[in-house]
Amino acid sequence: MSIDFRPPVIAIMGPTASGKTAFAVECARALDGEIISVDSALVYRGLDIGAAKPTLEERGGVPHHLIDVRDPLEPYSAAEFAIDARAALDAIAARGRLPILAGGTGLYFQALLRGLSAMPAADPDVRAQLAHEAGHRGWAALHADLTQVDPEAARRIHATDAQRIQRALEVYRLTGRPISALQREAPRRLPYRVLKLVLAPADRAVLHGRIARRFDAMLRAGFLAEVEALRAQPRLRDHPAPLDLPALRAVGYRQAWEHLDGATSADVFVERAIAATRQLAKRQLTWLRGELDARWFDPAHDARGLDDAIAKFLGIPGVAAP
Repeated sequence: MSIDFRPPVIAIMGPTASGKTAFAVECARALDGEIISVDSALVYRGLDIGAAKPTLEERGGVPHHLIDVRDPLEPYSAAEFAIDARAALDAIAARGRLPILAGGTGLYFQALLRGLSAMPAADPDVRAQLAHEAGHRGWAALHADLTQVDPEAARRIHATDAQRIQRALEVYRLTGRPISALQREAPRRLPYRVLKLVLAPADRAVLHGRIARRFDAMLRAGFLAEVEALRAQPRLRDHPAPLDLPALRAVGYRQAWEHLDGATSADVFVERAIAATRQLAKRQLTWLRGELDARWFDPAHDARGLDDAIAKFLGIPGVAAP
């Protein structure tokens, strides 16, 4: 058997509220590691409580990367994440430490671990033109345009998903090729060996209970006040469509924003936010089932299995479980 000399990386994956953050910190402290966040909400400054961003205390002295790297109005694509995460991986490995990826954003994991096909960079002029067209015709009409030039992408993208409609049409206008065709082209893979660990309660009701309890804790910690502070930022306050921004499409934030607009009662707000979080968890689990080389563990019952998997991968004695 040939020996794989590529540097090791541990990827801690799973649905929201499954305990990834705490486990990643535990591993990093035991293994002299540093954590790279793989979460599309944690990249934004000001999205703290509602995004379950770990506090400095919760980080336990472990260096964390790719947290608070953008303001809420600034876009941050999967391709940008892959570039930044690769730089962080290389720097951590160069320091002789173990890179640990932790999060639940599947597209970020895909962009980093499998690579993305060559795509044109965002073009402000094309995006402005598409936004102008959407303002007059609506995103549903632009989705219909996408159906004509890239029916495969249109089937995957919902007619209300303004960000993805805009990107797909932008790519087509810049290259003359459908984004779906470009996505099928083979990208370069990451030159690391990766252990993928999925943390997910075996009983879906357990995960739902964790989601509800965590959201209640977020409210008690001041989540609505956090959203009020975001709404008070001049650039967000004056934005013509703040809920179209990727940052504010994060689960909980959209529902809180609408509630503070007076669109929902407190009870309906809580109900919708929890429902949206459950739907996110369902989408994450669906994506994770496609990761055929990932190993699944119930964090409440499989601590020894997790410990053994990591120890075998790194070739060391047990590291985490009692």
